[in-house]
Amino acid sequence: MLNNPVEFDVKHPEKLSRGLAVLKLFFGWIYVGIPHGVCLWVYGIAVGIVTFIACWVILFTGRYPKGMYDFVIRYMRWSVRVNAYLSLLMDEYPPFHGR
Repeated sequence: MLNNPVEFDVKHPEKLSRGLAVLKLFFGWIYVGIPHGVCLWVYGIAVGIVTFIACWVILFTGRYPKGMYDFVIRYMRWSVRVNAYLSLLMDEYPPFHGR
């Protein structure tokens, strides 16, 4: 059974780019929201299916399979990075993975 908490650390820079903040504010939904949004939407559907299956596996075995756990955690990390970027918390463009 996995008892370790998920950790996520956003390294907030001391100074953010004002020009990039304006760009993200007005056009972030285009150059971040559309590509990441579509990928995360498809990934989210898969996560929903995996979570449903994991519930049944946990019910019968009492254990959360590590592969399913890692799959869901990668989705969560990726979506939090995208939300942090669009919320003007960081300037680094979010990568297309959940590692």
